[in-house]
Amino acid sequence: MLDMKYVRENPDAIDHAMANRQTSWDRDRFFALDADRRSVIAEVEELQAKRNAESKRIGTLMREGARDEAEAAKDVVRQINEKIEGLASRRGELDAELDDFMAHLPNIPGEATPVGVDETENPERRRWGTPRDFAAEGFEPKAHWDLGTDLNILDFDRGNKLSGSRFTVLGGAGARLERALINYFLDTHTARGFKEWWPPVVVKRQTMYGTGQLPKFEDDAYHVGEDEFLIPTAEVVLTNLHAGEVLDAEDLPLRYTAFTPCFREEAGSAGRDTRGIIRQHQFDKVEMVKFATPEDSDAELESMTAEAEYLLQQLGLPYRVISLCTGDIGFSARQTYDVEVWLPSYNAYKEISSCSNCGDFQARRANIKYRDPASFKGSQFVHTLNGSGLPAGRTMAAILENFQNADGSITVPEVLRPYMGCDRIVPEA
Repeated sequence: MLDMKYVRENPDAIDHAMANRQTSWDRDRFFALDADRRSVIAEVEELQAKRNAESKRIGTLMREGARDEAEAAKDVVRQINEKIEGLASRRGELDAELDDFMAHLPNIPGEATPVGVDETENPERRRWGTPRDFAAEGFEPKAHWDLGTDLNILDFDRGNKLSGSRFTVLGGAGARLERALINYFLDTHTARGFKEWWPPVVVKRQTMYGTGQLPKFEDDAYHVGEDEFLIPTAEVVLTNLHAGEVLDAEDLPLRYTAFTPCFREEAGSAGRDTRGIIRQHQFDKVEMVKFATPEDSDAELESMTAEAEYLLQQLGLPYRVISLCTGDIGFSARQTYDVEVWLPSYNAYKEISSCSNCGDFQARRANIKYRDPASFKGSQFVHTLNGSGLPAGRTMAAILENFQNADGSITVPEVLRPYMGCDRIVPEA
């Protein structure tokens, strides 16, 4: 959430930021609501001062024996209290309207975020690895959905039978590969300074609100219970671990990781990536989350992106890194790098990790602060960062396609062999 004071004092900057994001905001409505709210607050303060003065006067009148005047003053106090009560109700309505208004305003892009209209204007930063030349090897590569079916490790029909479209059953080496990837990701992150957590996947509305999933993306969320949700990513739970807390600067940065199943309705994605396991309603992902001081958060974004890249390098998967422009950046982010892995079935790079610096946007919503007595009095909002490290399903798809052999078998990347117990995946009975 943006700082309301900043919005009030810098409306032109908000105009500029929203225009760069290819969206708009109702400037007039904000200032009308804000003016009404401030007017109510001023009137209440004036009435409270008058009530205090009348209350003191009542005491004086009673001591002086002027009971009739004292009773009249009491009537005045009662009338003031009634007015204050009515204004309190109006203040509550205005607060709710303003909170809802602010909750729908996206983050302001950072200075390092390139200005652009949409995904076609995302600049490429770097590449690693060279896509395999299957033609030179004398065979036509298959898509992962065909490979997985032929190997009998991906079962789309049974996934549809059990749960509907965009659900898949993994069997045999497919299930083992999923587990191997999850364990490999977690082992790598924890060995490199991340603390592992095992959080719940059902959360309260406020928890989803804290990271910006609600209210804007409620249509994409799975509702459970009276007002609870299945998480779309472990970012939600890891970030909210410190909701309502004040951290110590000397403990920052905090680096967290967790594996969770993730659930997304994928509203609005009809027709996109309908085949295979690229875009599923349920998928497994290892997430990275960081809490950093404002002066260190940009560097932490670079190192988080490098962490996702390291995993792909160790797996031997070609990828590229792009910087999301203002017209493509996510709701809560101020700067984002997407890491895209090469998929022969698309003959293109596809997103496998998105690493974002959210600044104090999420921390303000979840009320996460830090104290640093050496630098400032009191406390201020921390910066939060998040990134995929990595999704198991998309990584599996990339491995199947990039490491397939002419006979239909799959060569297992070397770093996964201790987890898999084999160096090749062959058709299963």
